[in-house]
Amino acid sequence: MKVLVTGYTGQLGYDVTYEGNKRGINMLGIGREDLDITNEADVYQYVQKVNPDAIIHCAAYTAVDKAEDDKETCWNVNVKGTKFIASAAKKVNAKFMYVSTDYVFDGKGEEPFKEVDKPDPVGYYGFTKYEGEKIVRDILDEHFIVRISWVFGINGHNFIKTMLRLSETRSELNVVGDQYGSPTYTFDLARLLIDMIQTERYGIYHASNEGFCTWAEFATEIFLQANRKVTVNSISTEEYPTRAVRPKNSRMSKQKLIDNGFEPLPMWQNALKHYLNELAQEVK
Repeated sequence: MKVLVTGYTGQLGYDVTYEGNKRGINMLGIGREDLDITNEADVYQYVQKVNPDAIIHCAAYTAVDKAEDDKETCWNVNVKGTKFIASAAKKVNAKFMYVSTDYVFDGKGEEPFKEVDKPDPVGYYGFTKYEGEKIVRDILDEHFIVRISWVFGINGHNFIKTMLRLSETRSELNVVGDQYGSPTYTFDLARLLIDMIQTERYGIYHASNEGFCTWAEFATEIFLQANRKVTVNSISTEEYPTRAVRPKNSRMSKQKLIDNGFEPLPMWQNALKHYLNELAQEVK
């Protein structure tokens, strides 16, 4: 099996490519320097030349606040780029997996969003990711759409690395405590995506590590596990204004994973422990 992975230089694309290679699958990870996914002709030419059996589309414009002002770039990458990649997949008859986000939902209520719930994004980033979902569904009868949240991995920037960096100079931090969701470790997620792409169990899935927490609870656990003495003050979303609106409820039901025979990811606290060990190995 030959699998093309877009967004190879990002946290998830990197780990997906690594995981597939580890299993002996022919993985081709590409980044922006390899292919401009917003150029239709280039995308078609590249995909036809590579002729993959499957495409895992991890590439995305993910700067949530910046997206509110840089709408053209965000649209071109998340909507046009997805359209071109999905269309190219159809031409070469490749399986297609689109990585989406919890930001497609409005964040209202306290119940976990189900895979069948109607998206209603509140920010431009989420809007473009949902438009990408609709395009995938329109172009391809059979597809995987996998919504993820609060991503952290070894390759790139994330909340954990930011907290650890701040803990070097700060003994007290204010962190938002009224937004709920699930952290997602790309090491764990990559294993699931590689399992999934080898099946024909198509559809929309939610995939994140098990358990829910707030950002403040996440930060507290990071400092506890990393043995950093930092006091975390839980503050409201309103006390930490951002350019883009953040959903207060990013809880997602992963029932469809279980129903289709896929193993849920480990608890987020266990994923954090594994990740901190991985970070420690990088430093050595």
